[in-house]
Amino acid sequence: MARFQAFRPHPWHGIDPGPDAPDVVTAYVEITPYSTVKYEVDKVSGFLKVDRPQRMNALPPMLYGFIPQTYCGRGIAALAGTERGDGDPLDICILSERAIDRADILLRARVVGGLLMVDKGEADDKIVAVLDGDAVWGEVRELDALPAALVARLRHYFETYKLEPGRNPVRIESTYGRAQALEVVRTSLADYQAEIATLGAC
Repeated sequence: MARFQAFRPHPWHGIDPGPDAPDVVTAYVEITPYSTVKYEVDKVSGFLKVDRPQRMNALPPMLYGFIPQTYCGRGIAALAGTERGDGDPLDICILSERAIDRADILLRARVVGGLLMVDKGEADDKIVAVLDGDAVWGEVRELDALPAALVARLRHYFETYKLEPGRNPVRIESTYGRAQALEVVRTSLADYQAEIATLGAC
């Protein structure tokens, strides 16, 4: 019989990022495409909670979640040229040909690129990935191999998802390919070990 855990692990601290990280990572999905409500993991309990209904018409075009045991801390801030990271796990957006219509799940995602986002002065990178083994997207290895319209749609979502009349705290500084995305994932894994794991938070 396979080993099992009597209690559910915390999605951020208790799930392994995967043996093939940073190239292929375990991703925890918080939001499904076109959800009108933004969900996120409660950092204390590990349960998925309602963060806020989407205020405007911007809806996520891909699966959206994070890579376990990552942290946007000092290393991520240095890569981005900001004073600090946003203090959250590293976000990831995953493209799948077949609709995955539920959140609070794990999947394997192949990293292909990312968006350098700055939110109120804090580095908040968004890794872009494809579902590993996906029949349509599974062979993609670089961001520029994805349709430009898909990347533009993802960029537009993040540029507008916190938009309020007269106020937008978010800016997308650039997009980047696989090599830089892998470095961002490695750095966020190192930030987690240096700034979270050593404090006994996991």
